[in-house]
Amino acid sequence: MDAVGTIAPPGTTGLGVSFGEEHFGACNLGDKRLTRRAVITADALLRHPGGTLPQKLRKAELLGFYDMANNPKVSHAQLLEAHCRRTRSAMAVCPGTVLIIHDTTEADYSGLDIPDLGPIGNGHCRGLLVHNVLAVDYASREALGLVGQFLHRRRQVRKGERLADRRDSPERESRLWVRGVEAVGAVRPGAMWVNVMDRGGDSFESLERQVLLGQHFVVRSKSNRNVEVRDALGRRRRRKLHAYARGLADLGRRTVTVAGNAHQVAREATVRVAAGAVRAPAPRQRRGEHSGEPLDLWVVHVLEVEAPAGQAPLEWILLSDVPAATFKQACERVDWYACRPIIEEFHKAKKTGCGMELPQFTTRKALEAVIAMVSVVAVQLLRLRDLARRADADTRRADDVIDAQYVEVLSLWRFKEARPAMSVLEFLHALGRLGGHLGRKHDRPPGWMVLWRGWTQLQLLVDGARLTQLKRCG
Repeated sequence: MDAVGTIAPPGTTGLGVSFGEEHFGACNLGDKRLTRRAVITADALLRHPGGTLPQKLRKAELLGFYDMANNPKVSHAQLLEAHCRRTRSAMAVCPGTVLIIHDTTEADYSGLDIPDLGPIGNGHCRGLLVHNVLAVDYASREALGLVGQFLHRRRQVRKGERLADRRDSPERESRLWVRGVEAVGAVRPGAMWVNVMDRGGDSFESLERQVLLGQHFVVRSKSNRNVEVRDALGRRRRRKLHAYARGLADLGRRTVTVAGNAHQVAREATVRVAAGAVRAPAPRQRRGEHSGEPLDLWVVHVLEVEAPAGQAPLEWILLSDVPAATFKQACERVDWYACRPIIEEFHKAKKTGCGMELPQFTTRKALEAVIAMVSVVAVQLLRLRDLARRADADTRRADDVIDAQYVEVLSLWRFKEARPAMSVLEFLHALGRLGGHLGRKHDRPPGWMVLWRGWTQLQLLVDGARLTQLKRCG
């Protein structure tokens, strides 16, 4: 991957450095041999991301990874350190707004006999919570990489446990959001870094920490907290946040893309947008670690005007520290939050694309090493999709960012002739066809899953071409 964040072919980058060296070569594991093993493993995982570990790695690579994953010198944080440092460097040079999307997903390892796992799902499954902090270039919607990742075992709350004990527990789940904020750190002068969070991040503790660090945020409201608003005479009045937001006057109407899921049909929803200034007092009964000072915020209300029959209207009540006094400003806050599904795609990339939940280990330590490495590989899956969205995708030559042999092999498969001048867009359309995308006029562009299926198939074709060359040379 080069300095502007394009994706490289498996095992290489736009700088002539392998993917593993770029993202894991600077890991401080206390032994150069361990670092080298991390590099070799990462390159192998990128070549063959799908399936189980024995399907991804050759025997020697597999045994080497087992040894590294269980080595006491190696930790989850150490494996991710170089990648996260690289992400922060990319954020520092990004000329526009950087969105930092936070979210937690569950990693299900119910079939493993590992005592150091906690309850997930409905409480009958066992695994870990994986809290991800993903940086995205807002202008291009391009994933820059992970700023941080935190693994957590959900604890069993003791019967009769006091609220104060739960609040002070070092294993409190809500601390994950604060740890994510602290991983972002203080913002450099002039930078616009915006944390994007769903309801899980709506805590006074988290919001205050972001303000203190100079970060900005847009968070979907969970708590119908008491807020103070000014009346027509300028006097502060106490209101319930959600009722106040729903009673605000319209600033205007626009459309919002709704992704299809089990509860919603995919559609372009027409919504009304309203916004107003509020002051959020600190909770009287302290929840987490925060001061007693209030926060001056803006609330933005988004409500679907006419939902399809049988569908609940889309509604977002968003909190932000960035002003939303005008329709244009409020719409930008909405657009920031509308990027949150990128991290859900990242979760799918880890689980479906990279098989994060498939390893059959007997220790949590080894699982943590797998989670770290496949998470970095999963960012690359998202970048396949990002390449097609670049402004120069239809004019930039594919071999500027993709190894020439991959371009040649794919063009031979798609067009029955070598086309070294293929554009990035032509390359990705052909890759989508290889992954099963039909490419009809009414079809949506291929997503990362289709592109990645094509990528793994292309790797097999390239391997075959290399073997043929070796046979001829012999």
